[in-house]
Amino acid sequence: MNTVQRNKTEITEFILLGFGDLHHLQIFLFLLFLVIYILTMATNFLTILLILSDEHLHTPMYFFLGNLSCLEMMYSSTILPRMLAALMTGDKSISVKGCITQFYFGSFLVCTECYLLSVMSYDRFLAICKPLHYATLMNAKVCMQLAGGSWINSIAVISVYLALMLQLRYCGHNEIDHFFCEALPLVKLSCSDTFLVKLVTFAVAFVITFPPFISTLVSYIYIIAAILRIPSTTGRQKAFSTCSSHLIVVSVFYGAIIIVYLIPKTESVRDFNKIFSLLYTVLPPLLNPLIYSLRNKDVKDAMRKAAGKVLEGQFVNQRSKS
Repeated sequence: MNTVQRNKTEITEFILLGFGDLHHLQIFLFLLFLVIYILTMATNFLTILLILSDEHLHTPMYFFLGNLSCLEMMYSSTILPRMLAALMTGDKSISVKGCITQFYFGSFLVCTECYLLSVMSYDRFLAICKPLHYATLMNAKVCMQLAGGSWINSIAVISVYLALMLQLRYCGHNEIDHFFCEALPLVKLSCSDTFLVKLVTFAVAFVITFPPFISTLVSYIYIIAAILRIPSTTGRQKAFSTCSSHLIVVSVFYGAIIIVYLIPKTESVRDFNKIFSLLYTVLPPLLNPLIYSLRNKDVKDAMRKAAGKVLEGQFVNQRSKS
Protein backbone atom coordinates (compact mmCIF):
# COMPACT_ATOMS: atom_id res chain seq x y z
CA MET A 1 0.00 0.00 0.00
CA ASN A 2 1.52 3.37 -1.04
CA THR A 3 1.51 6.46 1.16
CA VAL A 4 -1.40 8.20 -0.63
CA GLN A 5 -3.62 5.14 -0.45
CA ARG A 6 -2.75 4.51 3.19
CA ASN A 7 -3.56 8.11 4.16
CA LYS A 8 -6.94 7.83 2.43
CA THR A 9 -7.94 4.75 4.38
CA GLU A 10 -6.36 5.56 7.74
CA ILE A 11 -8.94 6.28 10.43
CA THR A 12 -8.79 9.30 12.75
CA GLU A 13 -11.14 8.22 15.56
CA PHE A 14 -12.37 5.15 17.39
CA ILE A 15 -15.81 4.27 18.71
CA LEU A 16 -15.76 2.97 22.29
CA LEU A 17 -18.75 0.63 22.45
CA GLY A 18 -18.70 0.69 26.25
CA PHE A 19 -21.19 -1.72 27.75
CA GLY A 20 -22.89 -2.55 24.46
CA ASP A 21 -26.58 -2.08 23.81
CA LEU A 22 -27.64 -1.61 27.44
CA HIS A 23 -29.53 1.58 26.60
CA HIS A 24 -32.19 0.83 29.23
CA LEU A 25 -29.42 0.83 31.88
CA GLN A 26 -27.62 3.93 30.62
CA ILE A 27 -28.95 6.28 33.34
CA PHE A 28 -28.33 3.68 36.05
CA LEU A 29 -24.75 3.07 34.83
CA PHE A 30 -24.09 6.81 34.63
CA LEU A 31 -25.28 7.39 38.21
CA LEU A 32 -23.40 4.31 39.47
CA PHE A 33 -20.06 5.33 37.97
CA LEU A 34 -20.60 8.97 38.93
CA VAL A 35 -21.06 7.96 42.58
CA ILE A 36 -17.99 5.68 42.34
CA TYR A 37 -15.91 8.51 40.86
CA ILE A 38 -17.01 11.06 43.48
CA LEU A 39 -16.37 8.63 46.35
CA THR A 40 -13.02 7.61 44.87
CA MET A 41 -11.82 11.20 44.58
CA ALA A 42 -13.20 12.17 48.01
CA THR A 43 -11.74 9.21 49.97
CA ASN A 44 -8.33 9.41 48.33
CA PHE A 45 -8.15 13.20 48.73
CA LEU A 46 -9.15 12.85 52.39
CA THR A 47 -6.41 10.25 52.88
CA ILE A 48 -3.76 12.55 51.38
CA LEU A 49 -5.00 15.52 53.41
CA LEU A 50 -4.89 13.57 56.69
CA ILE A 51 -1.41 12.20 55.96
CA LEU A 52 -0.06 15.67 55.19
CA SER A 53 -1.72 17.39 58.14
CA ASP A 54 -1.05 14.92 60.97
CA GLU A 55 2.58 14.47 61.98
CA HIS A 56 1.78 11.09 63.55
CA LEU A 57 1.10 9.81 60.02
CA HIS A 58 4.52 10.88 58.73
CA THR A 59 5.76 7.29 58.65
CA PRO A 60 6.90 5.01 55.79
CA MET A 61 3.57 3.16 55.67
CA TYR A 62 1.53 6.33 55.25
CA PHE A 63 4.09 7.80 52.85
CA PHE A 64 3.42 4.86 50.52
CA LEU A 65 -0.33 5.12 51.14
CA GLY A 66 -0.19 8.80 50.17
CA ASN A 67 1.56 7.83 46.93
CA LEU A 68 -1.11 5.20 46.29
CA SER A 69 -3.97 7.63 46.91
CA CYS A 70 -2.40 10.21 44.57
CA LEU A 71 -2.05 7.51 41.92
CA GLU A 72 -5.66 6.35 42.37
CA MET A 73 -7.00 9.88 41.83
CA MET A 74 -4.98 10.21 38.63
CA TYR A 75 -6.01 6.77 37.41
CA SER A 76 -9.73 7.28 38.03
CA SER A 77 -9.53 10.63 36.23
CA THR A 78 -7.93 8.88 33.25
CA ILE A 79 -10.75 6.34 32.86
CA LEU A 80 -14.03 7.49 34.41
CA PRO A 81 -14.68 11.05 33.10
CA ARG A 82 -14.55 9.85 29.48
CA MET A 83 -16.84 6.93 30.33
CA LEU A 84 -19.29 9.23 32.13
CA ALA A 85 -19.36 11.65 29.18
CA ALA A 86 -20.16 8.80 26.80
CA LEU A 87 -22.95 7.52 29.06
CA MET A 88 -24.43 11.00 29.47
CA THR A 89 -24.24 12.26 25.88
CA GLY A 90 -24.20 9.03 23.89
CA ASP A 91 -21.10 10.23 22.03
CA LYS A 92 -18.77 7.22 22.07
CA SER A 93 -16.15 8.59 19.66
CA ILE A 94 -12.58 9.32 20.70
CA SER A 95 -9.71 10.50 18.50
CA VAL A 96 -6.85 8.13 17.79
CA LYS A 97 -4.44 10.49 19.60
CA GLY A 98 -6.84 10.76 22.55
CA CYS A 99 -7.15 6.99 22.70
CA ILE A 100 -3.38 6.48 22.62
CA THR A 101 -2.99 9.12 25.35
CA GLN A 102 -5.58 7.38 27.56
CA PHE A 103 -3.87 4.04 26.92
CA TYR A 104 -0.46 5.47 27.89
CA PHE A 105 -1.51 7.08 31.17
CA GLY A 106 -3.75 4.15 32.11
CA SER A 107 -0.97 1.61 31.47
CA PHE A 108 1.68 3.70 33.23
CA LEU A 109 -0.49 4.12 36.34
CA VAL A 110 -1.49 0.43 36.48
CA CYS A 111 2.18 -0.50 36.22
CA THR A 112 3.06 1.92 39.04
CA GLU A 113 0.27 0.52 41.23
CA CYS A 114 1.60 -3.02 40.77
CA TYR A 115 5.02 -1.92 42.04
CA LEU A 116 3.63 0.26 44.84
CA LEU A 117 1.45 -2.56 46.22
CA SER A 118 4.53 -4.79 46.26
CA VAL A 119 6.57 -2.09 48.04
CA MET A 120 3.78 -1.63 50.61
CA SER A 121 3.68 -5.35 51.35
CA TYR A 122 7.47 -5.35 51.79
CA ASP A 123 7.14 -2.41 54.21
CA ARG A 124 4.58 -4.34 56.28
CA PHE A 125 6.81 -7.44 56.19
CA LEU A 126 9.71 -5.45 57.69
CA ALA A 127 7.48 -3.76 60.28
CA ILE A 128 5.94 -7.03 61.52
CA CYS A 129 8.70 -9.59 60.97
CA LYS A 130 11.79 -7.42 61.62
CA PRO A 131 10.55 -4.69 64.00
CA LEU A 132 13.96 -4.12 65.64
CA HIS A 133 15.60 -3.32 62.29
CA TYR A 134 12.61 -1.57 60.71
CA ALA A 135 13.71 2.03 61.35
CA THR A 136 17.13 1.32 59.85
CA LEU A 137 15.93 -0.71 56.85
CA MET A 138 13.02 1.60 55.98
CA ASN A 139 14.53 5.07 56.45
CA ALA A 140 13.52 8.21 54.54
CA LYS A 141 16.09 7.64 51.77
CA VAL A 142 14.95 4.06 51.16
CA CYS A 143 11.30 5.16 51.11
CA MET A 144 12.04 7.78 48.46
CA GLN A 145 14.03 5.28 46.39
CA LEU A 146 11.29 2.64 46.52
CA ALA A 147 8.46 5.05 45.71
CA GLY A 148 10.47 6.95 43.09
CA GLY A 149 11.64 3.68 41.54
CA SER A 150 8.03 2.52 41.19
CA TRP A 151 7.06 5.66 39.26
CA ILE A 152 10.24 5.95 37.17
CA ASN A 153 10.42 2.25 36.21
CA SER A 154 6.79 2.36 35.12
CA ILE A 155 7.36 5.43 32.95
CA ALA A 156 10.39 3.77 31.33
CA VAL A 157 8.65 0.44 30.64
CA ILE A 158 5.45 1.95 29.25
CA SER A 159 7.31 4.59 27.22
CA VAL A 160 9.24 1.85 25.37
CA TYR A 161 5.94 0.04 24.81
CA LEU A 162 4.31 3.27 23.61
CA ALA A 163 7.07 3.73 21.01
CA LEU A 164 6.04 0.38 19.51
CA MET A 165 2.32 1.19 19.69
CA LEU A 166 2.87 4.46 17.83
CA GLN A 167 4.22 2.49 14.87
CA LEU A 168 0.82 0.83 14.36
CA ARG A 169 -1.61 2.07 11.72
CA TYR A 170 -5.39 1.82 11.87
CA CYS A 171 -7.61 1.51 8.84
CA GLY A 172 -11.11 0.18 8.21
CA HIS A 173 -12.80 -1.14 11.34
CA ASN A 174 -12.72 1.42 14.20
CA GLU A 175 -15.03 0.02 16.91
CA ILE A 176 -13.43 -0.91 20.23
CA ASP A 177 -15.57 -3.29 22.25
CA HIS A 178 -14.52 -1.79 25.56
CA PHE A 179 -15.21 1.17 27.86
CA PHE A 180 -11.68 2.60 27.62
CA CYS A 181 -8.61 2.42 25.39
CA GLU A 182 -6.73 -0.70 26.44
CA ALA A 183 -3.70 -2.25 24.75
CA LEU A 184 -5.23 -5.48 23.45
CA PRO A 185 -8.23 -3.91 21.61
CA LEU A 186 -5.91 -1.32 20.03
CA VAL A 187 -3.53 -4.00 18.80
CA LYS A 188 -6.43 -6.08 17.52
CA LEU A 189 -7.77 -3.18 15.39
CA SER A 190 -4.44 -2.37 13.76
CA CYS A 191 -3.89 -3.17 10.09
CA SER A 192 -0.09 -3.28 10.65
CA ASP A 193 2.00 -6.34 11.44
CA THR A 194 1.31 -6.78 15.17
CA PHE A 195 3.40 -9.88 15.98
CA LEU A 196 6.16 -7.94 17.78
CA VAL A 197 3.68 -5.71 19.62
CA LYS A 198 1.69 -8.74 20.82
CA LEU A 199 4.90 -10.37 22.02
CA VAL A 200 5.95 -7.21 23.88
CA THR A 201 2.42 -6.83 25.32
CA PHE A 202 2.69 -10.29 26.87
CA ALA A 203 6.23 -9.58 28.13
CA VAL A 204 5.27 -6.21 29.67
CA ALA A 205 2.18 -7.69 31.33
CA PHE A 206 4.30 -10.50 32.76
CA VAL A 207 7.02 -8.17 34.06
CA ILE A 208 4.61 -5.74 35.76
CA THR A 209 2.36 -8.39 37.35
CA PHE A 210 4.12 -11.66 38.21
CA PRO A 211 7.26 -10.41 40.06
CA PRO A 212 5.31 -7.85 42.16
CA PHE A 213 2.51 -10.36 42.81
CA ILE A 214 4.93 -13.11 43.90
CA SER A 215 6.80 -10.59 46.07
CA THR A 216 3.52 -9.45 47.66
CA LEU A 217 2.38 -13.04 48.21
CA VAL A 218 5.67 -14.09 49.83
CA SER A 219 5.61 -11.01 52.10
CA TYR A 220 2.10 -11.82 53.30
CA ILE A 221 2.96 -15.48 53.86
CA TYR A 222 5.71 -14.37 56.25
CA ILE A 223 3.37 -11.80 57.82
CA ILE A 224 0.60 -14.36 58.40
CA ALA A 225 3.14 -16.80 59.86
CA ALA A 226 4.25 -14.07 62.28
CA ILE A 227 0.63 -13.26 63.16
CA LEU A 228 -0.08 -16.91 64.00
CA ARG A 229 2.66 -16.73 66.64
CA ILE A 230 0.89 -13.87 68.47
CA PRO A 231 -0.19 -15.29 71.87
CA SER A 232 -3.30 -13.11 72.22
CA THR A 233 -6.31 -14.54 70.35
CA THR A 234 -7.91 -11.10 70.00
CA GLY A 235 -4.72 -9.53 68.67
CA ARG A 236 -4.20 -12.45 66.29
CA GLN A 237 -7.74 -12.19 64.91
CA LYS A 238 -7.51 -8.40 64.47
CA ALA A 239 -4.15 -8.58 62.67
CA PHE A 240 -5.27 -11.50 60.49
CA SER A 241 -8.47 -9.66 59.54
CA THR A 242 -6.49 -6.64 58.36
CA CYS A 243 -3.90 -8.68 56.42
CA SER A 244 -6.51 -10.94 54.81
CA SER A 245 -8.45 -7.91 53.52
CA HIS A 246 -5.21 -6.48 52.06
CA LEU A 247 -4.38 -9.81 50.44
CA ILE A 248 -7.86 -10.18 48.94
CA VAL A 249 -7.69 -6.70 47.37
CA VAL A 250 -4.24 -7.20 45.83
CA SER A 251 -5.12 -10.72 44.66
CA VAL A 252 -8.21 -9.45 42.84
CA PHE A 253 -6.18 -6.60 41.31
CA TYR A 254 -3.27 -8.74 40.11
CA GLY A 255 -5.53 -11.66 39.20
CA ALA A 256 -7.72 -9.50 36.95
CA ILE A 257 -4.68 -8.16 35.07
CA ILE A 258 -3.26 -11.67 34.66
CA ILE A 259 -6.59 -12.96 33.30
CA VAL A 260 -6.97 -10.04 30.86
CA TYR A 261 -3.41 -10.03 29.50
CA LEU A 262 -1.79 -13.41 30.12
CA ILE A 263 -4.49 -16.10 30.07
CA PRO A 264 -5.27 -17.47 26.56
CA LYS A 265 -8.56 -15.98 25.36
CA THR A 266 -11.17 -18.72 25.24
CA GLU A 267 -14.72 -17.69 24.34
CA SER A 268 -15.88 -17.85 27.96
CA VAL A 269 -12.97 -15.69 29.21
CA ARG A 270 -13.45 -13.15 26.39
CA ASP A 271 -17.12 -12.69 27.31
CA PHE A 272 -16.11 -11.57 30.83
CA ASN A 273 -13.17 -9.41 29.72
CA LYS A 274 -14.92 -6.12 30.60
CA ILE A 275 -15.85 -7.40 34.06
CA PHE A 276 -12.24 -8.42 34.75
CA SER A 277 -11.11 -4.99 33.50
CA LEU A 278 -13.46 -3.32 35.99
CA LEU A 279 -11.75 -5.30 38.77
CA TYR A 280 -8.45 -3.52 38.17
CA THR A 281 -9.59 -0.14 36.80
CA VAL A 282 -12.66 1.06 38.70
CA LEU A 283 -12.87 -0.85 41.99
CA PRO A 284 -9.28 -0.64 43.40
CA PRO A 285 -9.18 3.19 43.44
CA LEU A 286 -12.40 3.12 45.49
CA LEU A 287 -11.52 0.22 47.79
CA ASN A 288 -7.82 0.86 48.48
CA PRO A 289 -8.25 3.96 50.69
CA LEU A 290 -11.02 2.17 52.61
CA ILE A 291 -9.03 -1.04 53.09
CA TYR A 292 -5.53 0.40 53.64
CA SER A 293 -6.14 3.80 55.23
CA LEU A 294 -9.54 4.77 56.58
CA ARG A 295 -9.94 1.58 58.64
CA ASN A 296 -6.64 2.16 60.48
CA LYS A 297 -6.77 3.38 64.07
CA ASP A 298 -4.15 6.09 63.42
CA VAL A 299 -6.14 7.49 60.51
CA LYS A 300 -9.39 7.39 62.51
CA ASP A 301 -7.65 9.31 65.31
CA ALA A 302 -6.37 11.85 62.78
CA MET A 303 -9.90 12.25 61.39
CA ARG A 304 -11.30 12.84 64.88
CA LYS A 305 -8.64 15.45 65.64
CA ALA A 306 -9.21 17.19 62.31
CA ALA A 307 -12.99 17.19 62.86
CA GLY A 308 -12.45 18.54 66.39
CA LYS A 309 -10.31 21.41 65.08
CA VAL A 310 -12.94 22.29 62.48
CA LEU A 311 -15.74 22.27 65.05
CA GLU A 312 -13.62 24.28 67.49
CA GLY A 313 -12.87 26.86 64.79
CA GLN A 314 -16.55 27.19 63.94
CA PHE A 315 -17.41 27.60 67.62
CA VAL A 316 -14.79 30.35 68.02
CA ASN A 317 -16.05 32.14 64.93
CA GLN A 318 -19.64 32.04 66.17
CA ARG A 319 -18.61 33.42 69.58
CA SER A 320 -16.58 36.21 67.99
CA LYS A 321 -19.54 37.22 65.78
CA SER A 322 -21.91 37.22 68.74
